[in-house]
Amino acid sequence: MRRHDREIKEWADLIAVIRRAQVCRLALNDEDGFPYILPLNFGMEEREGKLRLFFHSALEGRKFELMKRDNRASFELDGKHQLQYFAEQGYCTYAYESIVGKGHLFMVPDDEKQAALACLMDHYHPGEHAYFNPAAIPRTAVYCLEVDSFTGKRKLPK
Repeated sequence: MRRHDREIKEWADLIAVIRRAQVCRLALNDEDGFPYILPLNFGMEEREGKLRLFFHSALEGRKFELMKRDNRASFELDGKHQLQYFAEQGYCTYAYESIVGKGHLFMVPDDEKQAALACLMDHYHPGEHAYFNPAAIPRTAVYCLEVDSFTGKRKLPK
């Protein structure tokens, strides 16, 4: 990281950035050599210093096929966006916080899908134990990114 003064170093602060994020961008390795990037809803699980991100999709499609071919993935989350314009100085900047990382994807086994989907629902409806129809579970692919490493960065507003 070039700007070490902006690095988020504390685990609790990194997790807080992830909890505030609304979208996780997942980058998969496409067969043509270019990354395939998707904005996805997600849930997270933090356990014993390890981070897991959960996603869902249809049981078929490009994303599904790419994950089966190569389970390596990178991800990005961001938030607290604030454009700042200082007209008198002719200066424009942007405040933000972001997380970038990588890991390995795997399909969540059928007997663990409900818990993973509950993590997803809890991300967007914290503490509500929001209902989702269990009839959708058999026709939903649920996958997990076991995060190998990640870093955080923050630029505070001026």
